[in-house]
Amino acid sequence: MKFLCLDIPAPGATLEKYQPHRQDEARHAWQLYKGGVVRDIYFRQDRPGVAIIAECESADVALKTLREFPLAKAGLLDWDVIPLGPFLNWESLFAPGNA
Repeated sequence: MKFLCLDIPAPGATLEKYQPHRQDEARHAWQLYKGGVVRDIYFRQDRPGVAIIAECESADVALKTLREFPLAKAGLLDWDVIPLGPFLNWESLFAPGNA
């Protein structure tokens, strides 16, 4: 199943507090990417942080996996995990009377 995963900074978390974990964070993300869990990863444009498209068996597995990131383990962030599914409304475009 596919998930949109948005980081949630902990109260008081700053870029300075993130700094000691950056290398390990990138290595961990790379391992999850190579393992097929992280499908896409993007920097957010509204604030510092990331958005990840992940592939996992369930939301619980996704959250457990994301909480293994060094920043999460350090208590500097958590995750919002949003399940995604196929967009099925295409068919309405082709329904009689919509031509």
